[in-house]
Amino acid sequence: MSNEWYKIKNADKIASPALLIYPDRIRENLRRLIALVGDVRRLRPHVKTHKLPQVIVMKRELGIEKFKVSTIAEAEMTAAAGGKDIMLAYQPVGPNVGRLIQLIQSFPESHFSAVVDNLMSLNDVASAAQSAGVIVSLLVDLNVGMNRTGIEVGNEAIELYRSLCHTSGVEAAGLHAYDGHLHEPDLNLLQQQTEQVFAPVWEMRKQLVDSGCPVPRIVAGGTPTSRFLAQTPDVEVGAGTTALWDFGQPEISPDLDFLNAAVLLARVISRPTINRICIDLGHKAVASEMTHPRVRFFGLEDAKTVTHSEEHLVLETTRAAEYPVGTVLYGLPRHVCPTVALQSYVGCVEDNEYKASWPVVARTRCITI
Repeated sequence: MSNEWYKIKNADKIASPALLIYPDRIRENLRRLIALVGDVRRLRPHVKTHKLPQVIVMKRELGIEKFKVSTIAEAEMTAAAGGKDIMLAYQPVGPNVGRLIQLIQSFPESHFSAVVDNLMSLNDVASAAQSAGVIVSLLVDLNVGMNRTGIEVGNEAIELYRSLCHTSGVEAAGLHAYDGHLHEPDLNLLQQQTEQVFAPVWEMRKQLVDSGCPVPRIVAGGTPTSRFLAQTPDVEVGAGTTALWDFGQPEISPDLDFLNAAVLLARVISRPTINRICIDLGHKAVASEMTHPRVRFFGLEDAKTVTHSEEHLVLETTRAAEYPVGTVLYGLPRHVCPTVALQSYVGCVEDNEYKASWPVVARTRCITI
């Protein structure tokens, strides 16, 4: 591939800042992900990375039919794009319980599931399901060390799952365990950590099955650990970043070989000093929860960030004179998932040309439900 694969012929058609999407590279990434895992049936990639129905269609064309989502809107978008098996990896509370029920009723050709990590939430979902006359598939969400959500593996988690198995209105669909805290660059050490973290999960499954409780699946892992977890029977892996990639992921997964398929287009809008340039790429266009550099511009990899505000990014470089006002720049985000969430539209690029504008359908909190 060309070293300047990211450049487009008709950049003058695109107002900046903008996020460009390259479908050919996405398809190649999906093929590589399937090869990495070895069995397309083991894949349940996370939709939050892209939030685009067009990418759901690409996944389905390659045999991926299971999806992981974080919001009701992402679930609705995925179902509308033909997704058949959609798991909401976010415990529904408050009005979202009713929205989940409505989702199930609105898309009868799709199968939905959700997660719970406590008895009150389990009973809330079960009560709503009974009132609506539907059965909701639920997985128990396990805290395996990230300490963000979930119930710790142990007797309380086992009892919660047994309650799930014997509660009307819901059915036991398995276990969910996200290991976002595991991102060791050393592959051997990462494998050891993965084995240690998940050994209690495998033991919990065995205890439940031996006691007569079905555990149809375990949905586990993020991008770094997916290759290991996919080797365990009945485990589905939720790697999401692989679809678009970014420059942050290789820092924690240097052995993974995926293509950057999302590029930020921006322009120089001012040269406030002899060695500084100001770019129209503020907090509103690129994920800003990470340390600098939050975006790495092609050709300006050595530039230093001076300030970053709502609409401005000021860089310092000895080559500032080479970038007059109006210069088009292309850069990779450090963290692509929240960068996509900031965009109302993305530009579809094929054959080095901007072809269409795609609305980021699932960035909203509510589509119709």
